[in-house]
Amino acid sequence: MTRRHFLNHLATASATLPTLEFIAHVQAHAADLKKRQKACILMWMGGGPPTIDIWDLKPGSKNGGEFKPIPTKVPGIQICEHMPKTAMVMDKLSLVRSMSTREADHGRGRYFMHTAFRPNPTVVHPTFGSVVSFELGRKRPELEIPAFISVNAPSGSPGFLGAAHAPFVVDSNGRIRNAQLAGDRNRLMRRLEMLTVIEKNFINSNRGELPLAHRDIYKKAVNLMVSKQMEAFRVDKEDPKTIEMYGNNNFGRGLLMARRLVEVGVPFIEVGMGGWDLHQNVFNTLRDQRLPILDQGIAALVQDLTDRGMIDDVVLVWMGEFGRTPRINQNVGRDHWAASWTVMIGGGGLNNGQAIGATDKDGVACTTQTYLPGDIWATVAHALGIPTTTVHTSKRGRPMKLANGGTPIKELIG
Repeated sequence: MTRRHFLNHLATASATLPTLEFIAHVQAHAADLKKRQKACILMWMGGGPPTIDIWDLKPGSKNGGEFKPIPTKVPGIQICEHMPKTAMVMDKLSLVRSMSTREADHGRGRYFMHTAFRPNPTVVHPTFGSVVSFELGRKRPELEIPAFISVNAPSGSPGFLGAAHAPFVVDSNGRIRNAQLAGDRNRLMRRLEMLTVIEKNFINSNRGELPLAHRDIYKKAVNLMVSKQMEAFRVDKEDPKTIEMYGNNNFGRGLLMARRLVEVGVPFIEVGMGGWDLHQNVFNTLRDQRLPILDQGIAALVQDLTDRGMIDDVVLVWMGEFGRTPRINQNVGRDHWAASWTVMIGGGGLNNGQAIGATDKDGVACTTQTYLPGDIWATVAHALGIPTTTVHTSKRGRPMKLANGGTPIKELIG
């Protein structure tokens, strides 16, 4: 149901339904309207996944490895044989196969991919989840919990956007340190009133923006203890069949939690899955450990969002710091490689079911236009309704273009 359709339906219903029935009718559709708020789920693959073995296989090449490609739901697009469930939902996803970032260090690559900026000693750039929190979270007054949640991943810094937009980190079981309300509620409220008086006097003495951020963080902390939206973290309350569909593991539960958080209005959720720094034994680790979990989780999330009518409102991004070398090393592993690799993006009302860009027969170099993280995040911003012309200002007064001036990928948004 679109917002326009709902409002038209609302106008008609208000004239025909009895008052109590009308109220029940409105309440029944309130959840549907909230679900339609735009959001992004980032699947962060810490360590740098070998995309040449997952999304852009090179059968017959000396670098091809042990895995075979299989067809997907989209004619002409093939992915790894150990991703059969994802292959069946490929029409809802797209592959950007010509990423070329040139940052093959873990720290620098993580920073670049999260912020779209290369590390700079004079400024700390905000991770893109903080950008979305700043741009969309502030416009959702009904949201009582943080607008940027990070599950199983420390993510990055809010940088010059301020501590109020930092990632709120939880584990895949929804455990949040110090968020339980202990003791007498009235006593807590009296203490908070006293804290408010002290903070107000401190803020009025012009001590900078940190006291303001501290006040906002405490306000959110109280909301966390008393808000019904906290139930979104309780994955254990889901139907056991749904938990089984996603996979009862850290990544599967994290993705299921992300869907629940989107439903209460959280605009950005990052879900981490580590263990991708595969300098040795790459194929056994992928086949027996990484890919079964990844395949089940991605396919379940896409199908669940589709079944709930949410897939066009939720942008999905899958990425790590970089890819892995086309050359297989002496330890049957792959080393760091940022010259030619793949990012997956999908959902969000984008033109999905595409493989954009290409690499040569050995996967060593891109043979088409190359893309940077700013182009990925500009595409996400476009899908979320954030103007790509947005400019933020650093603490030193420097203008900072959204996504470092990246350009939305035309094949995805056209």
